Amino acid sequence: MKWRSLDESGTQPDLRSLREQFAERKQLIARYALPETQAIHARAISEIRESGIVRSALAVGSAAPPFELQDQNGVNVSSPEALRKTSLVICFFRGRWCPFCVGQMEAMNLVLPQIQEAGATLFGISPQTVQQSFFMVDQHRLRFPLLSDRNNETARTFGLVYRVPDYQQSVYRRSFVNLPHVNGDDSWELPIPATYIVGRDGIVRYASVNPDYSERPEPVDIVENLLRL
Repeated sequence: MKWRSLDESGTQPDLRSLREQFAERKQLIARYALPETQAIHARAISEIRESGIVRSALAVGSAAPPFELQDQNGVNVSSPEALRKTSLVICFFRGRWCPFCVGQMEAMNLVLPQIQEAGATLFGISPQTVQQSFFMVDQHRLRFPLLSDRNNETARTFGLVYRVPDYQQSVYRRSFVNLPHVNGDDSWELPIPATYIVGRDGIVRYASVNPDYSERPEPVDIVENLLRL
């Protein structure tokens, strides 16, 4: 399947809601992916949900763990330093190989001016290498930093990390999703997609954590929550 991106569309960016965009992608998956493949992904999502990891993930009212990570250009980015100037919007995502992650990053890119006007800085965080983040920023014309979370160390402090089960690894390998290459380690660990708003005091003001990678919060809702701070 070919997923449309800002770079590939050739016209205007997709202004539909994420819900509408993702519904279209789910229809394509239902049409073209083998039923047994779809069942494997559904099983993995169900097992993650049943594991209770969402309940143990960082919640509203908690102090956000500090981090220092490299952006797509290899420049160190410090969350305590950023919080001295602005609030933070942090999107943990799986990687550039995931069409739903691409869709979310492109949609967040469109509301970046509103995020900045609301006094916040937007970061995308994934376990992919700096080089992979560079490719993603370049291909999708993103205007905010993508931070490389080596070995998922930061995602782990937020309580988001899980290991891709062996039966799902086989599916990824067959579809050329080479996580050891993309992430630079052989752990087969990923973060649950999650979006946080962190106030300048370092306290989490908003949290959306969902084991289902095909569901993400609407960017307009993120902006609205920022304006309430």
